[in-house]
Amino acid sequence: MNGVFEAALDVQRFFEERGWRFCIIGGLAVSRLGNVRATLDVDMTLLVEVGREEAIIGEVLSRFAPRIGDAAEFAMRTRVVLIRASNGVSVDIALGGTVFEERAVARATPFEVAPGVRLLTCSAEDLVVLKCFADRPRDWDDVEGILIRQRERLDWSYIREHLRPLCELKEAPEILDRLEALRRRIGRAR
Repeated sequence: MNGVFEAALDVQRFFEERGWRFCIIGGLAVSRLGNVRATLDVDMTLLVEVGREEAIIGEVLSRFAPRIGDAAEFAMRTRVVLIRASNGVSVDIALGGTVFEERAVARATPFEVAPGVRLLTCSAEDLVVLKCFADRPRDWDDVEGILIRQRERLDWSYIREHLRPLCELKEAPEILDRLEALRRRIGRAR
């Protein structure tokens, strides 16, 4: 098993021991649902109730080494905990709490990365929403790979329902247009 999978499993086990709700997003989920690609880190969403952030951040940082000096303050400000797993691999933990994040975690399913080793990753639809909202060139490459690999299995009404309010919040309605254009282009390429 490679180091990134080991890091994801390390943090996943820590969360599971505490009964915390989470899922893996980012490159590991892309490798499951889109194009297999190399990734050097682990991205996760951990659901945290409002008012429990400080305690959860403290518990995570008491178990895993922080990647920056002011990791607790940074996490309180940005809702992202930057740690290193036991093997030194970087892990970004987004502290989730929105309705969308709760649904994404609830819809997550296990993915066998090695015999008997399963990582809990988000669904293809939730990954499309996350990647479109992030709106970086790498993210759009990932979205294209997911659309090609998942094709007719994607629930487009779910994607639109959850991406639209995020685009409105970001004041970036063009993201939806770009996704629809990509979907049409891939559909014609069949």
